[in-house]
Amino acid sequence: MKETDLNNNKILLIDGHAHCDGPCGVYDPASARVAAEAVQSMTKKMNALESTHVDSGSNSASYINTMSRYAAIKEEEAQKCKDELLVLWTDFFKPQHLESIPGLHDTFWQAAKLCSACKVEVSEQHAQELMDAVEDIHNMFWAAKGREVPWIRAS
Repeated sequence: MKETDLNNNKILLIDGHAHCDGPCGVYDPASARVAAEAVQSMTKKMNALESTHVDSGSNSASYINTMSRYAAIKEEEAQKCKDELLVLWTDFFKPQHLESIPGLHDTFWQAAKLCSACKVEVSEQHAQELMDAVEDIHNMFWAAKGREVPWIRAS
């Protein structure tokens, strides 16, 4: 603690340390997992919808409406996943984790890139790779906290 004078007013400055921008202490990769699962689900639904409309004309209003909704959800959830991962990467993980968790930066970087790829593509392969990366991050996160938490999908 230190006292300073600002315009003849005494102010007490407290030196505080927080692990993030807001010291809430609440982090969990589960929200990224749920978003990644939604991306994967929408991707599968888009591919299934395409195959069911091949013979009936894929320009019908119903088809366009449904495909548009699936695409919008997929893109929104991919962005949510990316946002959640970036918070974990930049706010939770610290330099000491780099020593104990090999590949931490590369795993997060690849996962963020996969979120972007899943927004602009309809790729079941990339959606699965995103799920795999989020699972890796889940394991890294809980290892950093010294806990074993099973990977459980909602879907």
